[in-house]
Amino acid sequence: MMLPPRDDLHFVLFDWLQAGTLAQQPAFAHVDRDSMDAMIDAALDLAEAEFLPHAAKSDANPPTFNDGRVLIIPEVAQALAAYRESGFFGMQAPLDEGGLGLPYTLAAAIAGIFSCANVATNGYAFLTQAAANLIRETGSEDQKRRYLPPLVEGRWFGTMCLSEPQAGSSLADIRTVAEPLPDGRYALRGNKMWISSGDHEMAENIVHLVLAKIPGGPPGSKGISLFLVPRMQVDGDGQAGARNGVTLLGLNHKLGTHGQVNCLLGFGDEQTCIGELVGAPHDGLRGMFVMMNEARIGVGLGAAMGGYAGYRAALAYAKERRQGRAVNERDPATPMVPIIQHADVRRMLLRAKSYVEGSLALCLSAARLIDDAKSDGTAAQDAQALVDLLKPIVKAWPSDYALEANSIAIQVHGGAGYTRDFPVERLWRENRINAIHEGTNGIQAMDLLGRKLLGDGGKAFGLLSGRVAATLAAARQHSALAPLADILAPRWDKLGPAILAAGKTARTDLDLALANAYLLLDAMGHAVVAWLWLDQAVCAADALAAEGVSASRRALLQGKQAAAQYFISWELPGKDAQLERFTAIDPLCRDLDAALL
Repeated sequence: MMLPPRDDLHFVLFDWLQAGTLAQQPAFAHVDRDSMDAMIDAALDLAEAEFLPHAAKSDANPPTFNDGRVLIIPEVAQALAAYRESGFFGMQAPLDEGGLGLPYTLAAAIAGIFSCANVATNGYAFLTQAAANLIRETGSEDQKRRYLPPLVEGRWFGTMCLSEPQAGSSLADIRTVAEPLPDGRYALRGNKMWISSGDHEMAENIVHLVLAKIPGGPPGSKGISLFLVPRMQVDGDGQAGARNGVTLLGLNHKLGTHGQVNCLLGFGDEQTCIGELVGAPHDGLRGMFVMMNEARIGVGLGAAMGGYAGYRAALAYAKERRQGRAVNERDPATPMVPIIQHADVRRMLLRAKSYVEGSLALCLSAARLIDDAKSDGTAAQDAQALVDLLKPIVKAWPSDYALEANSIAIQVHGGAGYTRDFPVERLWRENRINAIHEGTNGIQAMDLLGRKLLGDGGKAFGLLSGRVAATLAAARQHSALAPLADILAPRWDKLGPAILAAGKTARTDLDLALANAYLLLDAMGHAVVAWLWLDQAVCAADALAAEGVSASRRALLQGKQAAAQYFISWELPGKDAQLERFTAIDPLCRDLDAALL
């Protein structure tokens, strides 16, 4: 009921994104359309059988800290064992590492399925895959030899350790120290906070990716290095041996995602904590951002699927729950009707649909760009520029609006939605974190404006505008879609002057230029999602014109067109005033005296 339907995933992946053509790339030649279908089916079946059933139980029974150990309900380990047996830990790893070698587009869709079923349990797998990808990208050959096989197999798990009690997003202020040892390794000392999957008994070893400072290095963020710090020390043959000096100091108690343990970890408190430098000294942020960038797309995708689960639950409830009668029905003896027959309920569901399916389209289109960037030539360079530009939006927009879809799902359930008898309150709690972690949405806004839009002279935005123009032209070939193109076009055209106004201000007052960056992130996010909805509507119109379209497929395609119509004509215009306020470079919030709050 809560998982994405196969036909919806197939439309997005194969009709719209043309994921089947990825088999033309040499790296993915072994993954044809049939094998892609089989992978999706296997993921849906496994998610329904092993991940979904314990989502509520792990929420009600979070991990506990007992005698220095983390205790987790057994269903979590059972689900991850089944995930391991299916080979999904290695779905992004190349074939020569024993992985499945899947394109990122397909891997992201599969990850989304498991997040939709149980985001907390899937979190253990997600961080492990991200850690493996970081080591593959930045680790030495020796580190790859020793660490990648058990991570790819899912025998070892991974984490990322950035934040500290006194330093969250401000990484320049971390205090963890790494002292050089005679054998070339380092002794780490310090504490790390908010470490998801930081300690448990479900894996043979846990590999922590830790940011720390080597004494004598440059101040601030330029002095940060990256280290491999396994819970159990790893010898030259890649075997886990004696316990390392990583100490579990406590558990953090969260609003949601209760099933994924979150820890305060001490390094070097009780015994020497041994770490291995990854990459060059003082170059840790470059390596960690390999993991962070993947995590940010993963956050957006997780938010999208959390919203999707809530929408699906609300849709099922609205079809079953009987309440009230038609407004023009005067006879109280007539049977009550399903609440989906009330126009306001349909409005809420259509709004939620436009948010969650728009979020999914945003995330998977970014995943497709990542795959395209792995090819050769100018097209690959353009794809990389586009995905770099879109990453802040991919992280932030779903974490704002898929969360709003979760709120709508509670509203559709009425008072029942506010209870634990239904999953929608849990899904809202689980989704609320996504606007915060892996860089708050305010930080994403400054990244979008300061680095991505103003930092490259407008190249990436020009590429994006070219793709929007192509969709507008295609939409105008369909009489039903031309009015939607006419709504989107002038609003897209307003983004350029807004960015130029910020750029002009930035030359004399960067602080003021960035002060209202979130307004631009939000408005541009809406414009990007509106473009993607229009592009999907064009695809749906072309598919509807084919012969022999089944009734179920016709309903799916028309549903895409209805969501596109709603989002572009109802939601997009609401951002006009917001973009005007941004363009005005209003100093109110920047200059406000904090004593007035």
